[in-house]
Amino acid sequence: MRGFNYKKAAQALNYLACKNGGTLNKMKAIKLIWLADRLHTRKYGRSITGDEYYAIPYGPIPSAVRDILESSNFLEDSASDYASCYLREVNKYEYSSISEPNLKVLSETDINTINQIEEKYGRLNEFELSDLSHEFPEWKKYKSALTKRLSSRFSIDQSDFFINIDDQSGLFMDSQEDIEISKTIFKENAQILSILS
Repeated sequence: MRGFNYKKAAQALNYLACKNGGTLNKMKAIKLIWLADRLHTRKYGRSITGDEYYAIPYGPIPSAVRDILESSNFLEDSASDYASCYLREVNKYEYSSISEPNLKVLSETDINTINQIEEKYGRLNEFELSDLSHEFPEWKKYKSALTKRLSSRFSIDQSDFFINIDDQSGLFMDSQEDIEISKTIFKENAQILSILS
């Protein structure tokens, strides 16, 4: 998958599990990763994981991050092998950390962003986070089509991450000037990825 960084994704999942006592609900983790990717994209012009996003009935999901949590056959062997050194499935709904996070894989801004998201949203359970995600523009765009079951998922345009939303956290309301700077960096990064692929 173009741009997906499985090491960062696995370590972000591992870090979140460790911050939650070692075990975490999978859907909650997926929502926290989405929020962290959304915030990091807005601040720095790139997501943490580089994952592709889809709108499904439960809200936005990072596709390959979900594959890691579900030990999916869609994952490349290298990604699966790496993740299995740090994470294990507890049951259908939870996963746990089995090794200390390798934070060298994550940048300082990655870690700070994850910490911000955990601080603001970590008290919410997976269903509350799912409900919250339904208020965000990148999901609302597909609400009608999902309700009518025109498809089970729709590809999210990550430039929609730049749309302001006042969800009471204060994290996703930025000046137009700041957004335009990050958007420019985001577009440049996308161009570089398309040239390299």
